[in-house]
Amino acid sequence: MTSMPDFGDDGGAGVDMSEAARQLELAVHDAQVAYDCVGLGHIDRAHTHAITARAAVDAAETILRAALAGNESAQVED
Repeated sequence: MTSMPDFGDDGGAGVDMSEAARQLELAVHDAQVAYDCVGLGHIDRAHTHAITARAAVDAAETILRAALAGNESAQVED
């Protein structure tokens, strides 16, 4: 896995972008498992993995929004 830069010194409010990347990787995995479960007829398991995929995407979005908000405030201060 490649690491993403930490934009803390550049105005990203110290947000660790590698965590956003990790959450997106988890979302991709859970979405693939959900897809496979549907194909196998395991609808309850597919539903569970779809929910966890959505949670991982939401977590990544929150991290990215924090980074963008920190970057915007840093640009205003400059």
